[in-house]
Amino acid sequence: MCRRIPIFTLVKGTVIKSTGSWYAVLDENGTEVVCRIKGKFRMDGIKSTNPVAVGDHVEYDPEDGKGVIHTISPRKNYIIRRSTNLSKQSHIIAANIDRAYLVVTLVMPKTSTGFIDRFLATAEAYRIPVTILFNKKDMYVGTGRAEVDYLLDVYQKIGYECFCISAFDAQDVSALKERMKGKVNLFSGHSGVGKTTLVNHLDDTLLLKTSQLSDAHDKGKHTTTFAEMFRLSSGGFVIDTPGLKEFGLFDIKKEELSHFFPDIFKVSSGCKFNTCMHINEPKCAVIAAVEKEEIAPSRYYSYLGIVSGEELQKEYDD
Repeated sequence: MCRRIPIFTLVKGTVIKSTGSWYAVLDENGTEVVCRIKGKFRMDGIKSTNPVAVGDHVEYDPEDGKGVIHTISPRKNYIIRRSTNLSKQSHIIAANIDRAYLVVTLVMPKTSTGFIDRFLATAEAYRIPVTILFNKKDMYVGTGRAEVDYLLDVYQKIGYECFCISAFDAQDVSALKERMKGKVNLFSGHSGVGKTTLVNHLDDTLLLKTSQLSDAHDKGKHTTTFAEMFRLSSGGFVIDTPGLKEFGLFDIKKEELSHFFPDIFKVSSGCKFNTCMHINEPKCAVIAAVEKEEIAPSRYYSYLGIVSGEELQKEYDD
C-alpha cells in the first residue's frame, strides 16, 4: 500500500521576531503567526547560532493556529557578527535590510571609533548602506562639539551619510521618518545611546521599553533582548536590535579587510606590492596617506586593530 504524500499549503511571510526557539511571522495579510522551524534547519554555508533571522522571508505551513517554517528565501543581505560565546560561529542580527542606522554618542556612553569602523566594515562586506546618527546633540558643547564636527567630516568624506540629531527634536525625528518611508530600516548601537528612545519617537504607537544609564559607570542597561521588526504607521519597517557592547567581525579574511574600508582601498592601488597589508611594508601608499592625514589616523588604527585580532576586545567593562 502506497503511503500518501502530505500536501502542505505554504503561506508566505516575514519574520518580525526571533528568540531562537520560536519566531513571530507577519503574513501577507498583516496577521502575526507564531512559528517554529521544521526539524534541524540550517542555512547552507552559514554557521550561525540562529538559522532564522528577523527580516527573513519564509514559507510556513499553518498548524493549529500556529505554523511550521519549511523554507527561507535567499537573503539579499544580512548584518552579522561573531557570536559572543562561540567564537567559531556567527550571529545574524537581521536580514534583507534596505538601510542600517548606526546610533552613536560621544558622551554617556561614548562610542569608540573602533566600534563604528567594525560595524561599517561588516556592512560594506554584506552590501548594506549605513547612515551614522550622532545622537544627543544637545550635549555636545565646546570640545565635544569639535569632536563631533571632526568625525562628521571624516565619515562624510568617505561617503557615509551622517547626521547630528536628538531623539527629542521634532524636526530631526520628522526628517528621519521621511527618509525611512517604505523601507526596512535597522537601528543598532551600544546600550544607552538612545536607540530605542529614538525608535519610539519615530512612531507614537510604539512603546518599547527603555532604561536609564547606570549612574556608576555611564553605561547603558540592556533593554532590548532580541531583534524585533515593527511596522511604522508612516510606512516601512524598523528593526530594533539589542544594545551591543562589542562587535566582532566574522568571516572576513585579513588580506581582504582593506576592501571594506573604502578610504583605505581607494589609496591601496598605489602600493608597491599587490599583497601589501599596509602594516610596515616599504612604499605603502596607505601608510603615506595616513602620515599626510589623507586617511584619518583613527580609521587606520581601527584597521590595524582588526588585523591584529584586537577587535574582539570589549569597548567597556561589564
